[in-house]
Amino acid sequence: MEEQNYKNHSRLVPMFHYVAFGFITLVIGGSIIKFYKSYTTSLYGLLTPALFLLIGVTLLLLAWYSRVFALKAQDRAIRAEENLRYFVITGKLLDSKLTMAQIIALRFASDNEFVELARKAVAENMKQADIKKAVQNWKADHNRV
Repeated sequence: MEEQNYKNHSRLVPMFHYVAFGFITLVIGGSIIKFYKSYTTSLYGLLTPALFLLIGVTLLLLAWYSRVFALKAQDRAIRAEENLRYFVITGKLLDSKLTMAQIIALRFASDNEFVELARKAVAENMKQADIKKAVQNWKADHNRV
């Protein structure tokens, strides 16, 4: 597996991010066009395009929330893992001022720089991208989807 770093750590799943969302977009777009054409010519043919539009929007919501719910579960696991790692190193819990985005970014820091970077993240209110860029010794996370 390729060494992970700031430039290559984000992960896209082509069949999900491009194909599935592309098909959903086509269903929604096609049904909007058909709905409009049916509306301008005759009101009797609106049921089918309206149902396809409803199906498309439902698919979009399902795809979106399936991704969001999985990420929320992973975020909770990451928070617990990083809190445990911080506790093992320092004997204290992570600062409660750290945001979830900051904690997610801190997971890439090696143990040597983790504590100092966590302190700096709170003191300077660092953004997620800035924390990731500040990591010197990248600790890969190949399990995030």
